[in-house]
Amino acid sequence: MLEIVVKSEDGDRRVRVSAEELAGLVRRIGGDGDRFLVAHRIPDLPDVFAQVWHEAGGDYTLEHRDGAADRHFQVMVDDSEAVIAAMTGWARRESGWGTDLAWSLLDMGPTARNVPPLDLDDDERSELEKRIREVLVGGYADRTELAELAEEYLVTADRRPVSREQAEAMADRMWLERVAEQSAWKGETDPERLTRAFTALQDVGITARENFTCCRSCGQSEIGAEGGPDARGFVYFHSQCTDSAAAGHGLMLLYGGFDGSAETTATIGHEVVAALEAAGLRADWDRDPGRAITVTPLEWRRRLVG
Repeated sequence: MLEIVVKSEDGDRRVRVSAEELAGLVRRIGGDGDRFLVAHRIPDLPDVFAQVWHEAGGDYTLEHRDGAADRHFQVMVDDSEAVIAAMTGWARRESGWGTDLAWSLLDMGPTARNVPPLDLDDDERSELEKRIREVLVGGYADRTELAELAEEYLVTADRRPVSREQAEAMADRMWLERVAEQSAWKGETDPERLTRAFTALQDVGITARENFTCCRSCGQSEIGAEGGPDARGFVYFHSQCTDSAAAGHGLMLLYGGFDGSAETTATIGHEVVAALEAAGLRADWDRDPGRAITVTPLEWRRRLVG
């Protein structure tokens, strides 16, 4: 799988696509509402991306940016297969990718960005950075969501102390610090084991969702809409559970059967525990269908995607 996230004009977002899937997406674009793709690396890095625009009957406009506005290049291509080859080479970080194309530097206008320092006292700055750090460690937010958090967290009825530009600068700085931290992690992490368990459960008819909704009440009311026609039950954890896991307190999983019976809920609980244990995680559950499953001990090292 390619270590990229691909987003399209129609709102489709795909994480770690195959080369064949990327090729299919490139060949697909051109119609109304589906004219471009943007690819970001995993983890997302500021000002690093590749993108393509195409309208049916015309050429492809292919661009890539390598860290700054003065490293933003463009080329017109008349063949989808050349676009596919270039974007796949970019995604794989192949040496010499795209050298057969006549790239030109794209003039993006003034590149200087003067962001004034934050006018916050020590307590406010500490509170804001602490919350951003918590969300970063949770690992599910992207850079845009992190910047929105930084901008809105200290807002009051009569004060907006962090501008959008300041929020983006702070979010990107702390994002890159976390990226540097995770570069030292080796092997599969506990959150990746959890994802593996949830994928296995999804494959056997149990709707499994990570970081799903903000709380238990919302999760219970919305999980039914997530299940397919053959789904027997569900398991999920909400964002407050994520915060708890990231703080080192283990992870609470909520589960149940879509028929509402205690028997089905108990069966789903047993399957969830079995999947967790098969993935190398320890589940604490007393087999009571009315009680949550807790994954503990748990070292929460979720790698950022973006």
